[in-house]
Amino acid sequence: MSRAARIGILGGTFDPVHIGHLRSALEVAELLELDELRLIPSARPPHRETPSSSAEHRLAMVRLAVEAVVPLAADDRELARARPSYTIETLESLRAELGEQAQLFLLVGWDAFCGLPTWHRWTELLDHCHILVLQRPDANSDAPEALRNLLAARNVADPLTLCGAAGQISFVWQTPLAVSATQIRQLLANGRSARFLVPDAVLAYIHAQGLYRATN
Repeated sequence: MSRAARIGILGGTFDPVHIGHLRSALEVAELLELDELRLIPSARPPHRETPSSSAEHRLAMVRLAVEAVVPLAADDRELARARPSYTIETLESLRAELGEQAQLFLLVGWDAFCGLPTWHRWTELLDHCHILVLQRPDANSDAPEALRNLLAARNVADPLTLCGAAGQISFVWQTPLAVSATQIRQLLANGRSARFLVPDAVLAYIHAQGLYRATN
């Protein structure tokens, strides 16, 4: 019998997508031998400011960034919604598409993980996926009280031993890359180079479309 599909999910504004996003995704995909890891741009993120560039531009940049990078892929499902992008709805959509047996792995950074209790229907997330918390070696903080019981019940020390389609939490140590989309936008607005912080194809697209230029 063939094994169940193993699919990773990394959401974000990707404004723009950069090497930090891509390196994190690739490290997890290789570690867990995922069949696919989907980068899903959010159209209207409920916990973030409105992105600087349009959903269409951000999706185009993600597609350019992952082109020919197996097993990374772009997924546009959140852009079809005319309301905020809720992760629980994205997971429900993926589960309906991929079936009950597929293993889904939701990648979140430590800060996002600590903010889970503010997410829409957050207690239902583990019904649909495993959660992989991306941790840097220099991280040194405790989970909020609202998550401590959940961690005690659902945490698995070794992400390679996650079993079943959903329901568990594990931590993945990451190569620290001090890169942020805010930093990249500021560089570009100041007329400075962002080369080597984003893929060349993404940088070419940014320049061709005139994105992130100073408005004054």
